[in-house]
Amino acid sequence: MPIAGFAEFVWIWDRMVGVALPAHHRAMANWLEECWKSGRHELLMMAFRSSGKSTLVGLFCAWVLYGNADVRILVLAADLELAKKMVRNVKRIVERHPLLAGLVPGGSADWGTERFTVKRGAVLRDPSMQAVGIGGNITGSRADVVICDDVEVPKNSDTAHKRAELREKLSEISYVLSPGGTQLYVGTPHSFYSIYADEVRPETGEAAPFLNGFSRFTLPIVNEHGASNWPERFDAGAIAAIKSRTSRRKFQSQMMLEMMAPVAGMLDPAKLKFYDAAREIEHANGRLRLRIGDRHMVASACHFDPSFGSATGDGAVVACVYICDQGEYWLHDLAWLRASVVPEDTDGARMDEASQLCVQVANFMAGHHLPSVRVETNGIGRFLPNILRRELKSIGWAASVVEHHESAHKATRIEDAFGAVLGAGLLHVHEPVRTTPFVRQMREWHPDGKDHDDGLDAVAGCILSEPVRLPRVEMPLRRADWRAYGGVFNAQNGFNP
Repeated sequence: MPIAGFAEFVWIWDRMVGVALPAHHRAMANWLEECWKSGRHELLMMAFRSSGKSTLVGLFCAWVLYGNADVRILVLAADLELAKKMVRNVKRIVERHPLLAGLVPGGSADWGTERFTVKRGAVLRDPSMQAVGIGGNITGSRADVVICDDVEVPKNSDTAHKRAELREKLSEISYVLSPGGTQLYVGTPHSFYSIYADEVRPETGEAAPFLNGFSRFTLPIVNEHGASNWPERFDAGAIAAIKSRTSRRKFQSQMMLEMMAPVAGMLDPAKLKFYDAAREIEHANGRLRLRIGDRHMVASACHFDPSFGSATGDGAVVACVYICDQGEYWLHDLAWLRASVVPEDTDGARMDEASQLCVQVANFMAGHHLPSVRVETNGIGRFLPNILRRELKSIGWAASVVEHHESAHKATRIEDAFGAVLGAGLLHVHEPVRTTPFVRQMREWHPDGKDHDDGLDAVAGCILSEPVRLPRVEMPLRRADWRAYGGVFNAQNGFNP
């Protein structure tokens, strides 16, 4: 006897519990069934909050067991309670759905709220369905289907370190999934750097999106024609009410499925002006001139924020900013410095970490024709200026090293430096800087945040070290003057004796 299709399976359940089958649930069911039957094993289903996506995926799990009772399903969620919620729901469906009566075991079978095993022919160690939190131990488990239900939530995606941990934990699925098994991710994005993103974020250093190659089903609350995708429950008035109760960013993230953090950072990378032009050095009237595109640079700033770095702390960063004749800032390069474990100098002796950092800064300055550098002397920076002077001399680059003790709070410095410059659209950024952590740090920065901000601090040091330069304004030769005694007049310069 042929088994019922998934949409029919869902319709029977909905009729039994007294609800109608929404059109978007039918679309989801058709997509899931088509993927399952065509052998597509890597799936991502994103749908707006309260769309019933987890309920539908629970029905999908029950339908898979209906077709093959030997299938093993593992549910991963951000925490164990959320995963158990889906397992309980599927267990209830197995117990009550008229097509699944033959799957309910008798006696003292494995039939709990965290895991259960249906009546099946195969003798398998793993249950039919099991719930695990993303931080739980899945070593030794085996599954034919892994459901990742809302594995990305605000608490595990608001910093780069947490996102890296989440990706590392999800990579364990490869060791659990049986050959030819299916992965199904279900959720909504909670970050610009979401695991669900379909584009590469250059600043993260990734070569491809995390779920690259996955088949995707995306259902925002409003379609491309401006109509609701669930008008029976979310009509225009209901959608307007949601918008009025929540921030724009959260609505776009959770209801329209756009890749952005639900809470905005204070520094908006959209206000940066990226440029491709190379820096050019030219001789004119016996002088050197530095030009980027059609702009002539009249000043430069270089700031070295030293640190020996650690797994969790900020790193050592040096930044190069030019200032053009129009008073605009051009962030041309930004480098994170690293000291190797067993470096040696030209004499074969081991070079200390401080010297290694200063060698890199000296080469950075020479490479960008920088006449001076400001070094923070807080902490370890107290001992670096003289070492840097030595390294500059060793490569033959004449430049001054300005010692600077920073007393202002870092968050205040960053706000002061970037606030007006970004607001006025005065910060240009060289395209290669996109591949550094700078843009990500901007996007996620908060004054009271705990994520890295070393790149922001170095650029802020450059901006604050240079006085504001106003562009030359050509005044008209003649103009009306409203003042009573203003204007130009001729005075007699001949007097009778």
